[in-house]
Amino acid sequence: MIIVDTELKARAAAGNPVRVGMIGAGFMARGIANSIVNSFPGLKLAAISNRRVERALQAFTYAGVTEVREVATLPALADCIARGVAAVTDDPLLLCQAGGIDILVEVTGNVEFGARVALAAIEHGKDLVQMNAELDATLGPVLKARADRRGVVISGCDGDQPGVQINLYRFVKSLGLTPLLCGNIKGLHDPYRNPTTQQGWATRWGMDAAMVTSFADGTKISFEQAIVANATGMCVAKRGMIGGNVEGHVDELTKNYDVDELRRLGGIVDYVVGAKPAPGVFVFGAHDDPKQRHYLHLYKLGEGPLYSFYTPYHLCHLEVPISIARLALFKDPVMQPLAGPRVEVVATAKIDLKAGTTLDGIGEYMTYGQCENYDVARAENLLPMGLAGGCRLLRDIPRDGVITRDAVELPPNRLCDALRAEQDLLFPPALRKEEFSRAELSAAV
Repeated sequence: MIIVDTELKARAAAGNPVRVGMIGAGFMARGIANSIVNSFPGLKLAAISNRRVERALQAFTYAGVTEVREVATLPALADCIARGVAAVTDDPLLLCQAGGIDILVEVTGNVEFGARVALAAIEHGKDLVQMNAELDATLGPVLKARADRRGVVISGCDGDQPGVQINLYRFVKSLGLTPLLCGNIKGLHDPYRNPTTQQGWATRWGMDAAMVTSFADGTKISFEQAIVANATGMCVAKRGMIGGNVEGHVDELTKNYDVDELRRLGGIVDYVVGAKPAPGVFVFGAHDDPKQRHYLHLYKLGEGPLYSFYTPYHLCHLEVPISIARLALFKDPVMQPLAGPRVEVVATAKIDLKAGTTLDGIGEYMTYGQCENYDVARAENLLPMGLAGGCRLLRDIPRDGVITRDAVELPPNRLCDALRAEQDLLFPPALRKEEFSRAELSAAV
């Protein structure tokens, strides 16, 4: 951040801000717009695209921008950028094509639409910051492979808990420790929540009920921890992660894990409910050097073998502009898949489902997502949660039953399905030297 804010000040002083195009204008996007406009000199929010243009206009108004023009063509957008006038459009491809836009940020949470935006950004050489864990967990590896071939960078973001975990993971690793657990702290986990149960909370905060439900039913945290696993090479200790309700501070949990088992697994991602400091994140690491362990004890981190590091908050939209600046100025992505998937999010029945039913979407009434190791998900032919919406069931699925790919009929002509088929071919499951010993960790927390 010290480097980023210094460089942004220099860009502002030179009258040469990084020009940002944002795709999406929902609750979180409005916050990002406000932060860019009012808190980040050196960044310029040039244009917002949204299916409903009035919401894009509202996002600029929310940020205090009064001169805004609606555009429908590339020349009109280019003219706005040249004049320094904010632009809105319902066509995201204009932002991908516009030469005057330096970097894109996509804030939709939609897999199919987000995939189309990502491919257009790659085609037109635009680096892209995503606030879309759903897309990243479902198609991140294949999109990164395509981006790499074109010299484009697609990155996750600061602020959301995955990015905060990765920043902390990098910090811990830079100290010479081996990170062995990346954890997320939740306040609630009930897989049977739905938009009806969550409507009151959504209304109170001006949020979408399905989005709120995806937080409550565990789907969102599954997507988030999956992309952390894919960015670190970690796995899950069991389907759904260990999880569990925990009282007290995360520092107290270091004794609950077998460090040798964590090492054997290559590290795990996990979550806890109710622990402090909520709603933060934590990383547990080990150090091989006894001299450094002596100093860590002196510095009040305990005797080991696991040491606890945590960030007590995640500030979502307030931090996303930092990600934009990191990528635009220094080509420093916050997080990306290392290669192929390590952890998948699999679709699970929230209620008893009948053959012939067309599945609704993420955070709705019919399904929730659980983390599963990628090789297990492939071996059992499990349906990725990011592809489940719109699929028609070919047989009954009981509540809490995982849905297999051969139990559904996919909707026709979806880009996400074609990309997923490409990803599955590109990254076959890795052969393990030994099976994961799930039982050894499943009762840990």
